[in-house]
Amino acid sequence: MYKAPVDDIAFALKKVAGLEAAMEQGLLGELTPDLLDAVLEEAGRFAGEEIAPLADVGDREGTSVKDGVVTTPTGWKALYENWSAGGWNALTGPEEYGGQGLPTSLSAAVFEMWNSASMGFAIGPTLTVGAVEALEAHGSDELKATYLEKLVTGAWMGTMNLTEPQAGSDLSALKTKAERADDGSYRIFGQKIYITYGEHDFTDNIVHLVLARLPDAPAGVKGISLFLVPKFLVNQDGSLGRRNDAFCHSVEHKLGIHGSPTCTMIYGDGSVDGEEAGAVGYLIGEENRGLACMFTMMNNARLLVGVQGIGVAEAAFQKALDYARERRQGRATRLAKNPEAGGQMSPILDHPDVARMLLTMKSLTGAVRAITYACGHATDMAKAHRGDAEASAAWKERANLLTPIAKAFSTDVGVEVASLGIQVHGGMGFVEETGAARLLRDARIAPIYEGTNGIQAIDLVARKIGQSGGEAVRRYFAELDETIEAVRGQNEAAFGATGDALAAAMADLRETTEFLSNATAAKDMDTALAGATPYLRLFGLTAGAVYLAKAALADTTRTERAHLARFMAENLLSETGALKRQVVGGAASLAAAHSILQ
Repeated sequence: MYKAPVDDIAFALKKVAGLEAAMEQGLLGELTPDLLDAVLEEAGRFAGEEIAPLADVGDREGTSVKDGVVTTPTGWKALYENWSAGGWNALTGPEEYGGQGLPTSLSAAVFEMWNSASMGFAIGPTLTVGAVEALEAHGSDELKATYLEKLVTGAWMGTMNLTEPQAGSDLSALKTKAERADDGSYRIFGQKIYITYGEHDFTDNIVHLVLARLPDAPAGVKGISLFLVPKFLVNQDGSLGRRNDAFCHSVEHKLGIHGSPTCTMIYGDGSVDGEEAGAVGYLIGEENRGLACMFTMMNNARLLVGVQGIGVAEAAFQKALDYARERRQGRATRLAKNPEAGGQMSPILDHPDVARMLLTMKSLTGAVRAITYACGHATDMAKAHRGDAEASAAWKERANLLTPIAKAFSTDVGVEVASLGIQVHGGMGFVEETGAARLLRDARIAPIYEGTNGIQAIDLVARKIGQSGGEAVRRYFAELDETIEAVRGQNEAAFGATGDALAAAMADLRETTEFLSNATAAKDMDTALAGATPYLRLFGLTAGAVYLAKAALADTTRTERAHLARFMAENLLSETGALKRQVVGGAASLAAAHSILQ
């Protein structure tokens, strides 16, 4: 059973991401180390004792739909009610609407625990948090007064409606229509697919954020508007009114996250008796500026989808480690701490290849945890420095730089670590009995969610490394260099050749960054895009390894964290050289071989 690694999470937040220093400087409001620890401890308890026991139930039962009504797995409705009553949905929400105003980085940490316990459950609240942020930033005072407190407290849940059958990542192709009504509202007509928690039985109202196009809108993404479309209309006194013309047509039968209802939603087909067809919607922001509003929600979602990767990776590691300690097979080599007499079989943990897999799982999980928490912390610091425009802008650029890495590298690691978990289990991993297979099935959607990882890599190369003429990425690299030099200055055997390995990887990262920046500047986008995905992995491996070393330096006991940092540096960072060759020299061979696919 999953047990939240509260100590590791707290250490990563305080010592690596930077929350300890920020709290000392008074930059995180009323958050103190004691409050931080209390929140993490209780979140860990709730995840392990209340969410995790229902994960397999959700996987086995899935969700069902009949006449537009979705039923979630046994116990999940009560679980959500207990979770919401505990104040977890309100953690980062604005205080004036019932929230606690705590940092995004802390939210990332507790969402890691929810996702380790059950990714299918955790994805629903993830979207509500994003809806709150979008509505707070762009909604009218009237919409905020009607909907924001209910969303912040978790009394109602939110969704994000982008995708259509013909419009996946390319939103310029969406066809959902919006028509102006005489009362200032709008009527929405169209179909949306893959809508997570588009219909469910957790709350008595659901608030959909829907992208649609007005009749006189410009073509392409410049003609998209964002609308709030409630499942039930809300009366003046705040009570629920009539059913809106927005219904779930079906739920998808998916590879994983079976407990999460992924819905096809139909807007405006005349399903409400006695009412004209059209789902009543309310404009968020300005007409034809909806994509900018939605990106507020999407950036939040991208960070929290990255957290899904961490959560699944941690759960897979724990499950594999427990199995490797108990499963006996063969006779161990010198790794065995207590070799059995009489030729008895040894725990597979003591075999070098199994130990290699487990340490790969642990080091990658720690690496993406640090990257993602650092990304959340940058978002917090951009808000904390609002009175200093220059500092706030620098922190925002840091968050922008790390977001595609946090989303893509973390979710790739989630899949990689879950797959290694099955390998550690051997044949028992391939059957459903152990639960290792469920983690891999659940993890596989995350690299697709919220802009595929290939799109994240393109964003990193085409937009993010070029911020402020490259100054943002140079500042970040300079910080990584400080840690590398500190490691190289250590005279401790526990670090081994960590410093030299980090320096070599950093050299690869700098060379590829310059190469891709030059390609982008020269408008040679085929070269830049061909190298984008290997570049993102190179970036993630290097930054993650440096963060593990930073954690080791900050640990006064040092040995375990130093050994882990050394393992990653000396065993996994050699990949950066191969990735560099892909980035710098891969475009020509890709272009030459492309004809094979025609």
